[in-house]
Amino acid sequence: METADGSDGDKLTSAAAKGDSKEVNNLLENGVKVGAINKFGRTALQVMQMGHTIIAKSLLKAGAKPNQQDHSGFTPAHDAAREGFLDTLITLVDFGANVNIENSEGNLPIHLAAQEGHTDVIIFLAKKSNLTHKNKKGQTPYELAQMYKKTEAVQWMEQNL
Repeated sequence: METADGSDGDKLTSAAAKGDSKEVNNLLENGVKVGAINKFGRTALQVMQMGHTIIAKSLLKAGAKPNQQDHSGFTPAHDAAREGFLDTLITLVDFGANVNIENSEGNLPIHLAAQEGHTDVIIFLAKKSNLTHKNKKGQTPYELAQMYKKTEAVQWMEQNL
């Protein structure tokens, strides 16, 4: 495992986190393994700027694992849903991301989208996810949207689910 400062994992994750698609592609073309981890034990797909769909595609085409979980059980799909990056989430799903993986708190990506009020993400995930799934606190996505006063998300779920 390469985890020392200056390692391939640190270089690739740094470029992905900065949103530097040119550097990400350069590193991949020069033999850096897409699954290389940084000194924090995370891959480039796990730390990339979620709004950079081009970087996601480059990493996924190079073999990045879309369902790899971090120490808290978060997958890239959890991160994209929480941050509201629908395009990145669609890309992850297109490359095999499972949107029904729980994090350590029992939340699916749709729970995080509902908590943050990302209605467009909820609409996308509603067809693919388990909307009745309760997290470890017994909360459904709908209940989280209510609790966090995400009115638009609550209204959409009431009208469509």
